[in-house]
Amino acid sequence: MRGTSTRAVRVLAEDEWRGRARRHEERVDALTAGHLRRRRAGESHPVEDFLFTYYNLKPARLRRWDPGAGTVLAGEGARERLADRFAVRTPLGVGLDAAAFLEARPVVGFVERLLSAVADRPAHLGCFGLHEWAMVYRTREVRHGGVPLRLGHEGTDRVVESHRVRCSHFDAFRFFTDEARPLNTLRPTRETQVELDQPGCLHANMDLYKWAYKLSPAVPSELVADCFELSRDIRELDMRASPYDLADRGYAPVRIETAEGKAEYKDAQEGFAERGAVLRARLLDACRTLRDAAA
Repeated sequence: MRGTSTRAVRVLAEDEWRGRARRHEERVDALTAGHLRRRRAGESHPVEDFLFTYYNLKPARLRRWDPGAGTVLAGEGARERLADRFAVRTPLGVGLDAAAFLEARPVVGFVERLLSAVADRPAHLGCFGLHEWAMVYRTREVRHGGVPLRLGHEGTDRVVESHRVRCSHFDAFRFFTDEARPLNTLRPTRETQVELDQPGCLHANMDLYKWAYKLSPAVPSELVADCFELSRDIRELDMRASPYDLADRGYAPVRIETAEGKAEYKDAQEGFAERGAVLRARLLDACRTLRDAAA
């Protein structure tokens, strides 16, 4: 039973864990139905398909249910799980080999440092989603070529030039145009991510989904799905506040170039920061459970 502590282990009876697995699968089926339908038809959606192109978790893997570290599945049916990577038989049932997982996934330490650092910082609000505008600043090569710019190219450029751009997230900043990068008051890099990420950032909260699935199967799949839903909701705001005109797809714009739009954006950003704080705490708790299980 290498790396699997029996201290404070939660044991799930077979009817309980099969019920949880079924509910998770049904939930994910509903969340991914549109994407899978469009994929079969060779179509794409700039808002709803983003999580499946920007992040690399496939819908089938999101659909798979795992109980997370510190939980053991009881019953004869649990034996089918022994074929899974990191699965191990224990006196109580089938669980996760936590020590083997930690050895194989050094990313756990980075995720813990990043999430802890972000959780300890105040949320900075009021960036108004200008990262999306900076990605099309002074260029005709926009990322979503089939979607028009709401204010046109010149109007979009004026919005960028009339605002203070303060993007702290590297994975947003790296898509800035060459002309936009000098306008950013920060210079985020991959190496400074732990230092600069903050809980008000839309992208930092979207990335909770990425960290959740990178910790799978050591975190409960319900938590991964919760992070997916947060990321999906944030993406909608991200694009509604962007320079793109998505009104014909049913997305009313958040006009961040106006005082009213700024207030609307900031209110939504604050709500996402609150939701992100809860999920971040749950992910950190899952990391602690993982390390306790490996002790």
